[in-house]
Amino acid sequence: MEEEDEEARALLAGGAARDGRDSPAAPRPLPALCDPGRLAHRIVVLLLMCFLGFGGYFCYDNPAALQTQIKRDMRVNTTKFMLLYAWYSWPNVVLCFFGGFLIDRVFGKRWGTIIFSCFVCIGQVVFALGGIFNAFWLMEFGRFVFGIGGESLAVAQNTYAVSWFKGKELNLVFGLQLSMARIGSTVNMNLMGWLYSKMEASLGSAGPTTLGVTLMIGGITCILSLICALVLAYLDQRAERILHKEQGKTGEVIKLTDVKDFSLPLWLIFVICVCYYVAVFPFIGLGKVFFTEKFGFSSQAASAINSIVYVISAPMSPVFGLLVDKTGKNVIWVLCAVVTTLVSHMMLAFTMWNPWIAMVMSALTCQGSGLQPGHRQVHVRGKGLCSVNSDGSAHGSGEMMTGF
Repeated sequence: MEEEDEEARALLAGGAARDGRDSPAAPRPLPALCDPGRLAHRIVVLLLMCFLGFGGYFCYDNPAALQTQIKRDMRVNTTKFMLLYAWYSWPNVVLCFFGGFLIDRVFGKRWGTIIFSCFVCIGQVVFALGGIFNAFWLMEFGRFVFGIGGESLAVAQNTYAVSWFKGKELNLVFGLQLSMARIGSTVNMNLMGWLYSKMEASLGSAGPTTLGVTLMIGGITCILSLICALVLAYLDQRAERILHKEQGKTGEVIKLTDVKDFSLPLWLIFVICVCYYVAVFPFIGLGKVFFTEKFGFSSQAASAINSIVYVISAPMSPVFGLLVDKTGKNVIWVLCAVVTTLVSHMMLAFTMWNPWIAMVMSALTCQGSGLQPGHRQVHVRGKGLCSVNSDGSAHGSGEMMTGF
């Protein structure tokens, strides 16, 4: 791309010289950071893409980081607490099928990203207001609105990625985006409990108001992500004007009838995703209390070990992505990941061994489960199945914990 752009500029400059003295001079080359065709500028865009999803992933696991506080201040049991994750999942049962279509055919990637970022911000604000006004139903509604934007924003993030980067670059780009998402979750797990204690000291007591104010402060990260969406939209429009290119589009219209054309291996991939993620993310949602009650960890220590999956994922996602690309054998990687995760859960459930061992094993195997469809849009469709399962697992996990 860069060679073609330089060649085009050279041809334009030569043409202008032949046209005569009155022809306009060739435009001066842009600095590397300002030239959309240069690597330096694309690195800036990549940083904005990464921070675009930071706020959403930070706030997604706010309930997990504040599980004890939410159950105490809002006077809810574990089943009702897990509804905060279930309500997030419900809109994505549908939107994961149509999010790509809305971005590609209706809003465009720029407006789509801004709109879904706004949903994330509004949802977090409503979620926090539910705490301030001591209305758990309002917190549930806020999570529902948050869910409308959350997963679709990830689709928009990937749309920007394939528009600005090509070929083998995408492996690293997707890995870096995932790393930033995991950093957001890690910061949330280790920050929100501390922030709640500071608000409690400042306001004089614990309670719904303290909870709501803490969640509202956490929502600042969503505003930062919205700012990234606005800056990305400007830079993308500017690049379209300078490079004379159209907005990146998938070129494919999503139809529900496409489901009948899915092959058996693809359906098996969906089943693997559904079953595997159920063993990881619902456990993280309830893990803080689990480590406190079974192993006697303090609240801070429980948050630390509960976030280790995200801590390890942040630096290791690009590494394992590169490793899987180099070695191939995706099925072997997935098989090893599933077996190791099973062993780690058995260690947590049936032994009193140091839980750090099992959690580190689980964190590493999350990176090894790298079996994905070749087409990104198929992967997006598959998220709909994962969302259905996430909702069921949220209910089921809450019921089991309440029973115990």
